[in-house]
This record gives sequence, structure tokens and C-alpha cells, in this order.
Amino acid sequence: MSEYSVYIVRNPNGRLYIGVSDDVARRIRQHNDGESTWTSTRGPWALIWSKGGMDLSAARKPENLLKRQKGGAGLYRLTGLQPSSSGS
Repeated sequence: MSEYSVYIVRNPNGRLYIGVSDDVARRIRQHNDGESTWTSTRGPWALIWSKGGMDLSAARKPENLLKRQKGGAGLYRLTGLQPSSSGS
């Protein structure tokens, strides 16, 4: 059984992308190499947060919770990240 991670990546403009993967490093390469439709024209992307060690069903729960925050204060409260005021 694979272990999955929820991850957040940020681009130089401060845009966030939240996802789930069983190989976060590979997935970030895919985002940066244009293999993911939404992120292909918005990169480059850098990992800023991840939480691993879950099965896919368990990983989808925090992914969906974080996505519902729409980058607002709740996302920062849940992850401990700080908002980027400069976009970088």
C-alpha cells in the first residue's frame, strides 16, 4: 500500500497549488515540466509545505480542507505557514 502526502507549492507570484501524491518530488517535477494542465503555465513551483504518511483516502481529507480555505487565513492557521506579502 502506498503512502501519500498532501503538499502545497507556490510560484514566484505567490500563487498556491494544493495536491496529493505518493511521490511529491516527482509530482513537483511534473508541475514544473508542464505535465499538469493548471500549473503548466504558472510555474516554476516550489514546495512550501507537506504532510505525509497517509493512505489516499486519509490524504484527500486534509487536501479538501485546505482547498476550501481558498488561500485564506484558515490555510495559514492549519499549516503554520505565513502569508507571502511580496509574492515570493
